[in-house]
Amino acid sequence: MDLAHSIGIEESDIHDNLPILYGSTGAWTLLIPINNLEAFRKMKPENKDFPAILKEMPKSSVHPICIETYDTDADMHARHFSSPFSGTVEDAVTGTASGVMGAYYTDYIREDRKDVMKLVVEQGHEIGKDGRVGVQVSKNGESYDIQITGNAVFVKDFEIMLEN
Repeated sequence: MDLAHSIGIEESDIHDNLPILYGSTGAWTLLIPINNLEAFRKMKPENKDFPAILKEMPKSSVHPICIETYDTDADMHARHFSSPFSGTVEDAVTGTASGVMGAYYTDYIREDRKDVMKLVVEQGHEIGKDGRVGVQVSKNGESYDIQITGNAVFVKDFEIMLEN
């Protein structure tokens, strides 16, 4: 499968019983359910290959997800591989994709759905970061209202020179 190889894993690393699907809370991303954390450690994205593989939405990012986590207080683990049009390769923490994960979790993973559900998404471990996003999912008729929360931390100062 070209999609699996574009992120450096085998097709067998993708979860058999959960769907691969697109979602958006402002930016489109493709959620790929992964069997376990070991597969995340192998991932090496080839972002330049995404548009040819994601023909339906060539500017989408790719967001592998997993219900196995490093932190027992987290509900899901993720990585976020950016579209080659974005100028980045991987985000340490991604709020918009975490929002999509909240709806996905509610529809496909959580058996005892509630009117309001709160979960924690962890991200960034494989690139030396320890990100967390709080996601609240509220049922609103046939759709969901998504709220995300988190904290920012100072990483480093840098200067940018603009030339005319």
